[in-house]
Amino acid sequence: MIKENLDNIWKKIESVCNKSGRNLNEITLIGVTKTFSSNAIMEAVEHKLFDLGESKVQELITKKDDIPDTVRWHFIGHLQKNKVKYIADFIHLIHSVDSLELAKEIDRQAKKFQRQIPILVEINISDEETKFGIESEDTYQLVKEISQLENIKVQGLMTIGNYYEDMELSRTNFKKLKSIFEELKKLDLHNVEMKHLSMGMSHDFPVAIEEGATMVRIGTALFGERYYA
Repeated sequence: MIKENLDNIWKKIESVCNKSGRNLNEITLIGVTKTFSSNAIMEAVEHKLFDLGESKVQELITKKDDIPDTVRWHFIGHLQKNKVKYIADFIHLIHSVDSLELAKEIDRQAKKFQRQIPILVEINISDEETKFGIESEDTYQLVKEISQLENIKVQGLMTIGNYYEDMELSRTNFKKLKSIFEELKKLDLHNVEMKHLSMGMSHDFPVAIEEGATMVRIGTALFGERYYA
């Protein structure tokens, strides 16, 4: 079932790319592994899913030992400063940086491992009180401040969109994020390389790709419905 789901997702991504003039090679599919077993994850990995995303540090650390080192782990959830040290030596990309304090801690931990950690700045593009991320108008200042940290590389932006039954309703927010992304590109800041837009999930990734997403985060459409203990 997971192989079929993965094939169907890639077919849909390819169809959207063809329709919108995007290059399929520009799109990274991140399998969101939250609550799913290592066996389920391995089935996806065995069928050439190279990127995995987790939103809880403890769950990520536990699963990492069961999965081949060839995969790229993305941290996509709210990251507490005191948890950064547990992932700093191996994380491929942190999608959810929403404060200078968190960025400084990532920089500090990255320095210990003599590496530069790529990050995305998370924007609460829908201005929902229940969501993490900075407000749109604060983005430019935060990116400029983070750019001064030598062990961090800002590589783009991330958002968690609203859930709409009609995915067309997500388009406005995706357009807004892409606009901020393009404006930041023009600034040509030190330690900033705007190349990733992480937006779109199982219910709205086709629209996200049409509006410029380079990374889509897909869990239920790949692994099935989640069951919480």
